[in-house]
Amino acid sequence: MKISKIYEFLNELSPFDLQEKWDNSGLLIGSFNEDISQIALSIDVDEKLIDSLENDTLLITHHPIIFGGLKQLEFSKYPANLIQKMIKKNISNIAMHTNFDQTHLNEYVATEILGYKISKKDGFVAYLDIDEDFDVFALKVSTAFGLKCVRSVKCSQRVKKVAFTTGSGCSLMRSLDADCFLTGDVKYHDAMEAKSINLSLIDIGHYESEHFFAEILEKNLKNLGLKVIIASSENPFTYIHP
Repeated sequence: MKISKIYEFLNELSPFDLQEKWDNSGLLIGSFNEDISQIALSIDVDEKLIDSLENDTLLITHHPIIFGGLKQLEFSKYPANLIQKMIKKNISNIAMHTNFDQTHLNEYVATEILGYKISKKDGFVAYLDIDEDFDVFALKVSTAFGLKCVRSVKCSQRVKKVAFTTGSGCSLMRSLDADCFLTGDVKYHDAMEAKSINLSLIDIGHYESEHFFAEILEKNLKNLGLKVIIASSENPFTYIHP
């Protein structure tokens, strides 16, 4: 099947026009006229993943391997080192990033992984109406995402309205109508700001909250008649316990 036909299917599923202006979703490596017989799905691209794939594979990722403007391809540096290996194996790549966040990822993780109904959806943010003790809720979240520890800012003992977005969402903090925010990549100054506006925070991790991308997309690709494998990249972080 030609990549153009698969791209059309993906565009109907999660329109690429929905991506943010700063994003780079779409066909990043390869040709629409390329014929492929196997699709691999992953949140990201890493060397181990590329080595595991067969030649002539279409790799569909959540994060774009080419994000900013490339001025050179020096093969000893990232991402050129990975792009070189992909081209040698004729591995094509389509990224589905912020468009997929809005159409599928946030909703799936909120309902299927966390197990809550969405009371309101506003772009990248899903709102959950709950009424639970903060500590109990935080442990529940930690278990759902398989977190090694609960990293949080606790501003109240009771959680009633939760805002949720996968990946890195702290730039959205000031626009939220909630008393607790679940997102990843929480930095020190994000935590300080949240505390100052009385917004509880739970860091759900970037990889931990988005690696469900592959399993969501696999369910939608089954009817194409192609071999689809989940071949997710590894979390770049490791955790050492004393």
